[in-house]
Amino acid sequence: MSRRNLNNARLLASPSALAVITLLVLIPSMALSQIRLLPAPREAHFAGETTISRNLIVDVAGHNPEDEFAARDLREAAKQSTPHAQNATPAYHVVLLRASSPEAKALLARRNLAFDAAMADEGYILVIEPHQASIVAASSAGIFYGVQTFKQLLPLPGAKSVLPTGTVRDWPAMKYRGIQDDLSRGPVPTLEFQKHQMRVFAAYKANIYSPYFEHTLLYPDHPMPAPLGGAMTPADVAELVKYAHQYHITIVPEQEAFGHLHHVLKYDLYKDVAETPHGHVLAPGQPGSLPLIKDWFTDIAKEFPSPFLHIGADETNDLGKGLTAQQVKDRGYGPVYVDFLKQIHDELAPLHRRLLFWGDIGGDDPKAVPGLPKDMIAVPWNYDALKSFDSMIEPFAKAGIETWIGDGDANWDEVYPQAKTAFGNIQGFVRDGQRLGSTGSITTVWDDDGEALFNMNWYTALFGAVAAWQPGESSITDYQDAFGPIFHGDSSGNVNQAEKEMMAAFDVLSQAKIDTRSDDIFWLDPWSAQGQTVAAKLLPLAPELRRHAENAIVLVAQVRMANPDLREADALTALDLGARRLDLIGMKFELSQEIADAYALAVARPHDKEHDGDTQNILDEVAGDNGRCEDLRDAYSAVKAEYSQLWLGENRPWWLNNVTVRYDLAIEEWQRRGVLIQTANSDFQNGKPLPAASSLGIPAPVTSK
Repeated sequence: MSRRNLNNARLLASPSALAVITLLVLIPSMALSQIRLLPAPREAHFAGETTISRNLIVDVAGHNPEDEFAARDLREAAKQSTPHAQNATPAYHVVLLRASSPEAKALLARRNLAFDAAMADEGYILVIEPHQASIVAASSAGIFYGVQTFKQLLPLPGAKSVLPTGTVRDWPAMKYRGIQDDLSRGPVPTLEFQKHQMRVFAAYKANIYSPYFEHTLLYPDHPMPAPLGGAMTPADVAELVKYAHQYHITIVPEQEAFGHLHHVLKYDLYKDVAETPHGHVLAPGQPGSLPLIKDWFTDIAKEFPSPFLHIGADETNDLGKGLTAQQVKDRGYGPVYVDFLKQIHDELAPLHRRLLFWGDIGGDDPKAVPGLPKDMIAVPWNYDALKSFDSMIEPFAKAGIETWIGDGDANWDEVYPQAKTAFGNIQGFVRDGQRLGSTGSITTVWDDDGEALFNMNWYTALFGAVAAWQPGESSITDYQDAFGPIFHGDSSGNVNQAEKEMMAAFDVLSQAKIDTRSDDIFWLDPWSAQGQTVAAKLLPLAPELRRHAENAIVLVAQVRMANPDLREADALTALDLGARRLDLIGMKFELSQEIADAYALAVARPHDKEHDGDTQNILDEVAGDNGRCEDLRDAYSAVKAEYSQLWLGENRPWWLNNVTVRYDLAIEEWQRRGVLIQTANSDFQNGKPLPAASSLGIPAPVTSK
């Protein structure tokens, strides 16, 4: 959606408005100030302002318990948003009204506002007047979402204590707006952090949270795969389900029931149901396969009251390579796959839940799709920024099968999410999904290499929730402009600029055309054969890469110093960490090249009194105190410390050592190399010649491409 200036100090966001709304309000004391809302409301008219005080009184007509919870949520937000308001200012009232009440009907009639049928489930009307604001909805969810919008209109700490006056009418484009978090390949969040996720997701009007399990949900009858200290227990689930319900979030658990089961099948207890020995795929047709699935999902259904269960069933690449080889040869991959999904469907029918599954089969064998049960929900998925996503959705739509689209936030195997890819993917997939009748959206957060931190994902993942609420194609630029002020409470623009610097750094990295992800580059030894190949491509771009990363670090530091009231401090630390990891990628290749250049120069010098002093100085520069080897050792050590702090702030300790050991190895490697060069320097000072570079592991200097 593009920004619009409105004459006569008002703005109308039409029903066809797309993503984030940026309202430019032209009024005498707020000239050219911007009102930003995430997601954008369908309709918004703002034409003035009113002063509010720290004393915000929230009244709940009818005293519905769920509406009372929304009122408490608003009161708490007001305390944080208006700490500098004058106590002498008269109290400002906010009233929460059900649309059927006489008070609501009178208000809407007076303001000539209609509460349409489309608004019944989750829609709301917000009326802000000089002395009172009213939030009108037909449901508790609508009341809650109206409160979330009102919270975003509260002044930022330190700003003038005013509210814009006007009206909002709003309701979602998609019924189900979800975010999935991978809990099985490394980080497993603490219960407290999951509660934090629920609060944030709900604030941006997401209503589905989908934890992804391969082996990290503890099943009492199948406890073997669940790692000690790294799995959710039934007690954890019960507490989180109850907590999420307050925020109108339904937890839709995903337990892989076909593929991605290596961490179960690696145990010999399950060897009889493995397609291949200790492999990844559960074999159809084996006596124990369906009973195992039934046991799992019977437990899940008891613990999660969701009307939906997600059975996964993606990337079943081993199917037909082991126990089902003959079946797949005789009948084909698609029919064998679909038959097993039908068997799972029938086995779980007594649970009376609708089953979601990843829609791989729509691309692998579209002709097999009509054979699927019509009450299942397909989740076609793709994580690239494509021009069209129709081909992924249409096989299911044509077969009469409901779809939720599965987009992604491009965080996996990256030192920080690739926002450009994520935004383009989410924007296009949600747009096409809405047009083709998809009823839901799940923005996926994956942890493929076990290193991902969720606090790095808010910028990209929340765009999924925003886009799913909005009709049509969401504006990426408006979302970017709104993110810093709304998510962090930063009015300076520094946070937004820091995120853009990160995107620019990734653009530079992509120019090198290195066929590997940034996590791999981060760990790559620049003196290995592969490292030398990468260095030839990356070295010309390293200075620009580092400038963008370092700019992001500086911007984060500056905004923190300027504003002690910023929200989501850990997310800012995660942004800083991502920038430091990108900077270290550039530094590593620059400094390792400088070491190779310097050592080659030292070896080439004559061994005599005239030159020996300079040679020793050159070697000290690369391996002495504060030399290049120590610089790289110190950088990995510092990043490890910051990373560990963030990990423990959101995750259980389980798995952390599997990541930090890589830092330890890198730290040790550069320490060892420095010692080797120092020893060579010491021997040189005692009259010995310098050893060949190759004997110290130093390659010849790279020739950039």
